[in-house]
Amino acid sequence: MDLLFISVFALLIFSVNGGDIVHQDDNAPKKPGCENDFILVKVQTWVDGKEDEEFVGVGARFGKTIVTKEKNANYSRLTLSSPRDCCSKPKNKLAGDIIMVHRGHCKFTTKANIAEDAGASAVLIINDQNELYKMVCEPDETDLDIHIPAVMLPQVAGTKLEKMLSNGSSVSVQLYSPQRPVVDIAEVFLWLMAVGTILCSSYWSAWNAKEAATEHEKLLKDASEELSNVSLGGVVIISTKSAVLFVVVASCFLIILYKLMSSWLILLLVVLFCIGGAEGLQTCLIALLSRWCEPFARSYVKVPLFGAVSHLTLAVSPFCITFAALWGVYRNLHFAWIGQDVLGIALIMTVIQIVRIPNLKVGTVLLSCAFLYDIFWVFASNKLFHESVMIVVARGDKSGEDGIPMLLKIPRMFDPWGGYSIVGFGDILLPGLLLAFALRYDWLAKKSLRAGYFLWAMLAYGLGLLITYVALNLMDGHGQPALLYIVPATLGTFLMLGRKRGDLKVLWTKGEPERLCPHVRLHMADELSHDS
Repeated sequence: MDLLFISVFALLIFSVNGGDIVHQDDNAPKKPGCENDFILVKVQTWVDGKEDEEFVGVGARFGKTIVTKEKNANYSRLTLSSPRDCCSKPKNKLAGDIIMVHRGHCKFTTKANIAEDAGASAVLIINDQNELYKMVCEPDETDLDIHIPAVMLPQVAGTKLEKMLSNGSSVSVQLYSPQRPVVDIAEVFLWLMAVGTILCSSYWSAWNAKEAATEHEKLLKDASEELSNVSLGGVVIISTKSAVLFVVVASCFLIILYKLMSSWLILLLVVLFCIGGAEGLQTCLIALLSRWCEPFARSYVKVPLFGAVSHLTLAVSPFCITFAALWGVYRNLHFAWIGQDVLGIALIMTVIQIVRIPNLKVGTVLLSCAFLYDIFWVFASNKLFHESVMIVVARGDKSGEDGIPMLLKIPRMFDPWGGYSIVGFGDILLPGLLLAFALRYDWLAKKSLRAGYFLWAMLAYGLGLLITYVALNLMDGHGQPALLYIVPATLGTFLMLGRKRGDLKVLWTKGEPERLCPHVRLHMADELSHDS
């Protein structure tokens, strides 16, 4: 596999499942009076009695806990602090108002104590950046006794609230923190989507491999062509060197995206995704329709610059290009996730069909490298860059766009916080290459479903992805490297079964079942005919 293909392949690989992530500060431990869990808080506003915009903040480690149900939340008038940072006693009387203060230079707990002493019912602290910051207590603070809730809001929310107040309007707010469901139905559909994509891709790859093997045997029996002259028809075989190089190139691309993240870079990724998605969709549709429209698929017309093109390709291509272009233009609409998933699935299936692992050795090297790559860029990169590089790139931070398109996603259906459940292309594509290899081996070795490797590896993949979502919920929505769970499950199952059944040596080196070569069969038949 040449460097160009590795580069394109690496650009498509993002392997992270993520949720809402706020800036972390875990240096200060919990202590009496400062032991609240960090929770997201909805700040619903009313302007002159009419419901207006809703903002999202994060509750502090200290202070009164915030109610979970909207019906139990009180309406309170919003007042701007004077002085703005609330590091000294406010000049205005509060009488149960919610006071809005700037972050300033004094402690968060100092602001909360001053606001409570002045009669405020809650304090909204506006951050000086457009991110949410977890408010903790100082290590030397003891005997904290704060009885009002404190909520951090991003800078953009504070600007909008100040504008409402500066217009002379009466602004009221309501604070509550609805609980997320343990499992959202979107995660179930996303799991089915990932498993279904690998299932279809594997059968497509195995079917083509079986047809190629049958054709090879026919050519050899007819003595019309030598095996060395038979082409695999556009299939790219990964080598051990390519597997290692892929991770190096993928890491380089990730750093480039992290350092140069901007709206134009996201736009470039969107264009590349549209091109790849249109090509993938065309390949999938032609493969599907050619079964029913064989004469149409086998008749060709000469097209300038492209040469001989089948009539079926001419019919399908405009639809695929238009579909991808429309998604690129309207990708910010609320239903655009459907088009992104269609293009993404088609692209993944096409890559799994084209790219092949020749044996278990290459598969082990590829997945092991991807395993380390995923863990490093999700977790260990915090040490070097002070934030998770993979998660920042996946979300598209500092780009002004809604993340990169190299993800499958479904809107969360019963989550009061909304958002999307996502899975990276790499979480499907990389294990999919191994599973496709397993099914190709099973078919060529004429193994039954239970006696083969594909069924058990497929079950292991489904379990690994399920564990990923369990870990995601247990970790309070923080991004998780899915390959951390998927690779040990799938690769471990494959290696264990291969060793137990005595196939490991063949799987590791040859990657194909031991079969008698057609040349040998023909030679033996000639000898028998002469003897008779």
